[in-house]
Amino acid sequence: MDGRKRAWWKYVAEVVVAAIVDSAAMAFIYALAYCLRTDFTEPVCGWRRVAFSAVVVVAIQLAALAIAGVYRKNWSRFSLADGVRMVLALFATCVVFVILRGGLPAISGARPPYSVSVINFALVSATLVAVRVLYRGFAEAWRARGTVLGRECVLETDPRAIEMLHGKCVMVTGAGGSIGGELSRQIYLAGPRKLILLERSENALYEINRRLRGLGGETELVPQMTDVCNLERMEAIFSEHRPDIVIHAAAYKHVPMVEENPKEGLRNNFLASIDLGRMAKAHGARKFVFISTDKAVRPKSVMGITKRLSELGLLRLNGGPTVFCAVRFGNVLGSSGSAIPLFEEQVREGRPVTVTHSDMRRYFMTVGEAVSLVLKAAAIAKSGEVFVLDMGEPYRIVDIAEAVIRKAGYRPYVDIPIIFTGIRPGEKLFEELDVSERSAIRTSLNKIYICRENDVPANDMDKAEETARRLAEGAESDDSVRARLAAIAKSLGFDIISDQK
Repeated sequence: MDGRKRAWWKYVAEVVVAAIVDSAAMAFIYALAYCLRTDFTEPVCGWRRVAFSAVVVVAIQLAALAIAGVYRKNWSRFSLADGVRMVLALFATCVVFVILRGGLPAISGARPPYSVSVINFALVSATLVAVRVLYRGFAEAWRARGTVLGRECVLETDPRAIEMLHGKCVMVTGAGGSIGGELSRQIYLAGPRKLILLERSENALYEINRRLRGLGGETELVPQMTDVCNLERMEAIFSEHRPDIVIHAAAYKHVPMVEENPKEGLRNNFLASIDLGRMAKAHGARKFVFISTDKAVRPKSVMGITKRLSELGLLRLNGGPTVFCAVRFGNVLGSSGSAIPLFEEQVREGRPVTVTHSDMRRYFMTVGEAVSLVLKAAAIAKSGEVFVLDMGEPYRIVDIAEAVIRKAGYRPYVDIPIIFTGIRPGEKLFEELDVSERSAIRTSLNKIYICRENDVPANDMDKAEETARRLAEGAESDDSVRARLAAIAKSLGFDIISDQK
């Protein structure tokens, strides 16, 4: 049974359970109303007649609530408007009972006395509203306890990472992004002598600079607003500050956007990364850490190919004063432009949630945990490692969408539809982060592995870089650039995939 059918069967079950709970409450309160009227003595008409009238009263009240739409909404989203609608529906039934009492005395066994109708209306209204309000309070408290994926961030301070950073001059590119911002925060807490925040977005740079200054400490913060593709400016920054550690997080990361703009992807993700690596080495940096991605494994997209090219181009710069390494991981929870914030926005606006494919899977990790592991991996880097983080089992995107909807108090497919839009250009059904023994070597640190990668001859990489520069600056069409880039990847022995089913 697929998710849609399960959701609708669950909805039907919720309605049935709600109706049963309401019926039980109504029946009990109706009997209580008679007891209050008769001072808890048996009514003149007898309890059998009361039981018969209770069936009629409860049925009419349930019908009124159903017509008012009370059972279409989950109790966890019960609102003031719902309460008003419920009270008005029950008041209408009270009016009906009063009219029946006065206009149809011949069927007195099927309708309650006036006072019982009024007492019953007041008690039923108060009880049903109170039960739903309490349920919503407990539901909100429960939802607030965990994350969408139930994955909490567990950070462990590593002495080697602190030793690598403390008292040093550290540069973080893309410092205003989700990953770059968390890198900057954790690095700042390690006590570097100077922290260079490199970011091209003015607002993002202002925000990360403001947040870090609010933490206190003696680290000198150097906010630098520039683009990593601006080589003249980058050279000036390296010459002035001569960073000991460079962590390169700046990149175009959205697969469809890079697929539509392959030249910009080449410039920013590949060529700028190589140029920065050479500058770092020329100016005596001790370590250069490249933030990579699971999309570099058997790449299908321009983004994945540019990241794999960057790994190869940077790692062959090893030798001399600078240690180069790369760290691969998947998606981080809550990063800008990622699935979960998009789903949350769609739910808030009451729009259908869009998922590309029902079988699409992705790896997820909290940004704090990912950054903590990146810094640990960087601390043990010796010469040209490609580290991969163990992110556990991948999640189905549609399951995440359903979890986001439920966390907001809605029911997937019932209150909020899920629409499958189809896989976009460059996307894969599933990404790969293989940490098995055939693909990776376990390190001394938990969740950190070293990929077993095949080397690429230096001459081949030189030719690939030369071709990439011509493509980035040339007048070829985007289709031609994508085709040429795929050809470069194949010539270097990349395991390129064209489709997944």
